Amino acid sequence: MILRVFRGSPGSTERFDEFRVPITPHTTVLDALVRLREEAAPDLAFRYACRVGMCGSCAMVVDGRERWACRTRLAAVAGGAPGEPTVTVRPLYHFPLVRDLVVAMEPFVARMRAAGAAFVPAPGVAAAATVAPIPAGSRERRAIDAAVECIGCGACLSACSMVGWNPGFLGPAALNRAWTLAADRRDAGAAERHPAVLGEAGVLRCHGQAQCTAACPMELSPADSILRLRRRAVVRLLLGRA
Repeated sequence: MILRVFRGSPGSTERFDEFRVPITPHTTVLDALVRLREEAAPDLAFRYACRVGMCGSCAMVVDGRERWACRTRLAAVAGGAPGEPTVTVRPLYHFPLVRDLVVAMEPFVARMRAAGAAFVPAPGVAAAATVAPIPAGSRERRAIDAAVECIGCGACLSACSMVGWNPGFLGPAALNRAWTLAADRRDAGAAERHPAVLGEAGVLRCHGQAQCTAACPMELSPADSILRLRRRAVVRLLLGRA
C-alpha cells in the first residue's frame, strides 16, 4: 500500500511524500506512521498518546475524513480499490499547523473558553458537583448523556465548513459543551454564556450541515446539541426564562 503523508511547517513548502508500507488486515494508520518514523522518515511529526481510542490526540484527516489514526485500519479505508491502493493523511483543517500532521489546539481551547465551557456551581452545589449527583436513569441525565462524552479531539471543528468561512464561529464542540451545561440543573452559568452561545458567533451561525456529527469518532451529535440550544433560546425569548 502507498501512504501519502502531508509534510511541511509554517514558512516551508508543503508537500505530500509517498511511502510504500506493508500492512495486515489489522494495521492502523497509527501503526504505519510509527513504523515510518522508525524506518523511513525519522523526522516525521505526528501526535498520539494512548493508542487505544481514549485520548483523541491522534486525530487527523485520512482520505478526506476526520478520523483517529489509532482506530482507523488502512485496509478498511482503502477498501477494494484496484491496483495498489493509496491512502492520504493530512493534518486537521482550521487549526494552525505546527509541523507535518501536528496542529496547535489553541483555537479549540479558545472556543471552549469563549462559550463559557466551565461548570459554574449553583448556590449550595459543591464545585465538583459531588454532593448533588444527577441520578443515572433520570430524564435530565439522559438528555446530557447524548453529548457529554466529548474528549476534545478537534475532529468536529476540522469538519465544520462554517468554521472555515467564519473563524469567529464558536464551533460544534464548544456549543455541544454549552448544551451539556444548559441541561444541568446544578450549573448557574447560563446568564454569562447566553451572549456568546446565542449571539452571532454561536448557534445562529450554524447552518445545520451536520458534518460535525458525521465526523465525530465518539458518535456524538453536536448538531443535535445546537438544535436543543436553539429551542431553549426560543423558550427564553418567548417566556423570558432559560
